[in-house]
Amino acid sequence: MHTTQPPNIVLASSSPYRQAILKKFALPFSTFSPAIDESRLDNERATDLVERLALEKAMAGMPMFDNAIIIGSDQVCVIDEEVLGKPHERDVAIEQLKRASGKQVTFYTGIAVINSETGEHQSDVEPFHVDFRELTEQEIVRYIDIEQPLDCAGSFKCEGLGIALFNAMHGRDPNTLVGLPLIRLREMLEKEGIRVI
Repeated sequence: MHTTQPPNIVLASSSPYRQAILKKFALPFSTFSPAIDESRLDNERATDLVERLALEKAMAGMPMFDNAIIIGSDQVCVIDEEVLGKPHERDVAIEQLKRASGKQVTFYTGIAVINSETGEHQSDVEPFHVDFRELTEQEIVRYIDIEQPLDCAGSFKCEGLGIALFNAMHGRDPNTLVGLPLIRLREMLEKEGIRVI
């Protein structure tokens, strides 16, 4: 008797943060690192950028995985309408946190799901807002030296010591701030027939 195998779940990310978030669903999944150009297009809005990159990351897995639901995600930080990415260097991280001090910062996280069998896809953007408290330069330097958040958009890790930088957080799903909006992802997976519980 022929039975249809349920699709495999694949996360198009090598990020340990996104992998840790997806593990909350208690579903088996595999990962791969998508090799795409993450450059921003001329005059591209932050929301368009993250949605496009999330989709491109997921699409990069199409030739590699049969019968799979491939998940892509991308995130940027916006301060004073300027898009900031990952700092990669200590000096850049210090500058980013100086700019965030005392301000509300918005994080946009793009999420995309592609069915490799049908080619159908879903994509969306989830915003999340963070109110930074007034930070001294000493606090900023000490934080960066302790947590080394050089691979994180906005130069902090909210799941760690970074929470001490904030006055408040506003958004639908705190996982969005770490880089994978699980509430929206659950809705997308259910459209593909995958139930989390």
